[in-house]
Amino acid sequence: MELPENLEKKVAAPEKQIIAVRERKKDDFFTGRRKTSVAQVKIIKGSGKILVNKKPIEEFFGREAFRSIALRPVSLLEKPEAYDIIARVSGGGNSGQAGAISLGLARALQSNEPQLHQALREKGLLTRDSRMVERKKYGLHKARRATQFSKR
Repeated sequence: MELPENLEKKVAAPEKQIIAVRERKKDDFFTGRRKTSVAQVKIIKGSGKILVNKKPIEEFFGREAFRSIALRPVSLLEKPEAYDIIARVSGGGNSGQAGAISLGLARALQSNEPQLHQALREKGLLTRDSRMVERKKYGLHKARRATQFSKR
């Protein structure tokens, strides 16, 4: 059975959408996260300056332990002073911020020097640490701490 011309259905084929994927530039910011901290890290060929929130890293992290955590990926480079590192970090405390900078820095180095990927992966520097603080439940003092039990 044929339909009259005025009742014919015309189905237009959906056009393929072209999605533009922006290629990363060598000097883009790379994101690192740890606990509730978020860091954006940028590396530039330079003289070895390290700035965190526009301050030298020694001024931003008072303790050497946090500085060493944040700069762990740089230790894999033959010339650690080959790059200037600029990091913006927010949220969390010192430990989370140092871990976030470390992940962002590892991702940036991997982008700039792909031959470092295996070494960074073996040291666990490219893996996001997903552990977060457990939420507090109602009826408890903390996430798991209950009130003291009284027998009598």
